[in-house]
Amino acid sequence: MKIVDLDKLTGYNDKKMNRELVHDNYTFRILNFNFEPGQELPIHSHPADSELALQVLEGEGFFLGEDEEIPAKAGDLLIGPVSEPHGVRATTRMRVLVTIAPPI
Repeated sequence: MKIVDLDKLTGYNDKKMNRELVHDNYTFRILNFNFEPGQELPIHSHPADSELALQVLEGEGFFLGEDEEIPAKAGDLLIGPVSEPHGVRATTRMRVLVTIAPPI
């Protein structure tokens, strides 16, 4: 087993979102994204048969879809297939934990 202190994954970058690999193996991958206000993970999709979970750890912004913006705040969790267009935009300093299973 492994314990990860998510509170230590707090690196931010004024020029672009900060991405850190938290865990990676053949069953699932976990990434931590830190955004400054206005930064985003552009809408994209992957041609894979995997699931995705986006969990807001801190801050506020939007989950982005092909034709929608869903308000997102700390504690919110979005789950869906990685083949569905998805993205994130921060309106405040924002931390998002992303889980992909199986990894792509």
